[in-house]
Amino acid sequence: MPANTDRHATAVARYFEAWNATGSEELTNAVAAAWTEDGTYTDPLADVRGHAQLAAVISAAHEQFPGFAFRLTGSVDGHHDTARFSWELVSEAEGGAAPVAGSDVLTLDAEGRITSVIGFLDRVPAGA
Repeated sequence: MPANTDRHATAVARYFEAWNATGSEELTNAVAAAWTEDGTYTDPLADVRGHAQLAAVISAAHEQFPGFAFRLTGSVDGHHDTARFSWELVSEAEGGAAPVAGSDVLTLDAEGRITSVIGFLDRVPAGA
């Protein structure tokens, strides 16, 4: 039975704050708030470690999809130090079009910061 807690929901909210940060300083601060210093992110397109590499992956996503924002779809499912959730990359300017969607599993440290993310891409446009 899922045991979603505020701890899991808070970590996922900070995760989305990082992915939706605009501007270098906001992104740097959001990544530092969400991840441990040696935190990792791995999906089919990236395998990075540490705040600088995490920020670079997030910046690259914004360059590829300008004007889009990451949004939670459904609810956060969590237990112990692990949470899973699904998301979409949405364009408000294009009537809510969401060309990219995925599911992520993250692991938290004792303070609720992300130590690792394993991401799965469920929907990706051709050529992306």
